[in-house]
Amino acid sequence: MMSEQTSKSNTAGLTPKELVTGSIRLVSLPEVCIRVNEMLDEPSVTAAELGHIISQDTSLTARLLKIVNSSYYGFQAKIETVSRAVTVVGLRELRGLVIAASAVETFSNVPDEILNKVRFWRHSLYCGVIARLLAEQCHVLHSERLFVAGLLHDIGKLIIAQRLPTETRMIALEADAGHRSEFEVEQDFLGFNHAEVGGELMKAWSMPETLFESVAYHHNPQQAETGIMETCLVHIANILTDEAEQGLDMKEGGPLQQIDPFAWEITGLNESVKDHVFREAGPLFAEALETILPRSYPAY
Repeated sequence: MMSEQTSKSNTAGLTPKELVTGSIRLVSLPEVCIRVNEMLDEPSVTAAELGHIISQDTSLTARLLKIVNSSYYGFQAKIETVSRAVTVVGLRELRGLVIAASAVETFSNVPDEILNKVRFWRHSLYCGVIARLLAEQCHVLHSERLFVAGLLHDIGKLIIAQRLPTETRMIALEADAGHRSEFEVEQDFLGFNHAEVGGELMKAWSMPETLFESVAYHHNPQQAETGIMETCLVHIANILTDEAEQGLDMKEGGPLQQIDPFAWEITGLNESVKDHVFREAGPLFAEALETILPRSYPAY
């Protein structure tokens, strides 16, 4: 049970959808990202057309090229133009990459006294790396898209921190004092959790259904319908990330969630995969920090 101090429900009386709707002006993607999203729904769009639009945003262009030239893709020849990046990565993957290149900067205004952004993005990036490695083990097509799903899985926490800073502090204190997960405390205190909020943001950003489910159901993978495999992979990756952080004494709050047997069954993986992914994740994680986390953030 929650302590007397934190037994109140969500004082703002908001639903996840209302929380996101009220945050849209704060978390709107750059204009170029919105246009790219729209263009990708047009059957006749070409790599050259997308490259032209993205190139209008020099900051986004630089971040995108840095990502596609990283070891996630391992292309032998350096990719120097956005249109070439679109060609080699594929139209289907571009949507996620544009989001990955923009998300960190979009949420840079969340106060550190409410939520430690460096710790948040370290967790998110490591989860993304692990999710991609697990997808490779499962021979999932376009496994790099799981990096984006892992990167964005906890993004609802940032919305909650923006809109409900007092509740965010109280949830963290209760989780720490009661040795419970923040996910459970959110549900008790707010009537919803960060995964639901993140799912609503994916809808607001017009993301693919599989990405919506990976974010919305990463704590409850059995709820997924369209992206069952992807959701199970992010579920496992999130818990393995928690486990790695606990080993480094970085994990705050309550005990680790157990991996749902359903996720092991769907993916065909088991506990033996841990040694491989933890061994491979280190170098990729280091590069992800350098590639994606802005230099304006404190030293990581």
